[in-house]
Amino acid sequence: MRVIFAGPTLFGAALPPSADYEIRPPARQGDVYRAIMDGANVIGLIDGIYEHVPAIWHKEILFGLSRGVHMLGAASMGALRAAECATYGMIGIGEIYEGFASNALEDDSDVAQTHAPAEMGYLPLSEPLVNVRATISRCLALAHISREEHDALQAAARAIFFKERTYRQLVRRALGDAERADAILTLLRDNDTNLKLRDARLLIEAVAKTPDRRFASNVTWTFQATDFWKAEFPDWA
Repeated sequence: MRVIFAGPTLFGAALPPSADYEIRPPARQGDVYRAIMDGANVIGLIDGIYEHVPAIWHKEILFGLSRGVHMLGAASMGALRAAECATYGMIGIGEIYEGFASNALEDDSDVAQTHAPAEMGYLPLSEPLVNVRATISRCLALAHISREEHDALQAAARAIFFKERTYRQLVRRALGDAERADAILTLLRDNDTNLKLRDARLLIEAVAKTPDRRFASNVTWTFQATDFWKAEFPDWA
């Protein structure tokens, strides 16, 4: 069984139905563990839930790797966890993962965004910084904006709290000329560069191509079932 945890990153992706994998909601603490116990041989992590519930635990990933489960991550929470767990065998995919792995990206908020609940298909309600920065840079490369406008937009994008970061809010904060702000708002929307979705598609392709069987684990470390682990997952053995 192949399982992918995803939500807002795949909004609007219109993925064709596939028997190669099962898409589950964004992962929270315990979800990856339960997928492993359900029999998953390949797990792809894209989106995770955090803030109001415990986030996916690194130890769940280590548990999977110790059991020979292929663990892949990309795009959002998956890129973060892959960079943090690469030493132990988790596979990171895509530009955003490379950014975290190289420390070009350092903050969780670079990929964070707020979104609607599952009943609304995880509709994104804010723009993640990785996408906004790429979009602004694209507009500069196409000579749609000046270097000064680029720098002002990038600074404002970084300063805006992730839950409030929309393109409309961005141009309002960065630009004093209302008419020019409206024009740039249209340019940003027309040239939206969705790095998260791009990386998520790469992960989906990789998951589908990974053999649906566990690998013979030859890790050089030993999974430690702490008291907290045993309390959280009493059926782990």
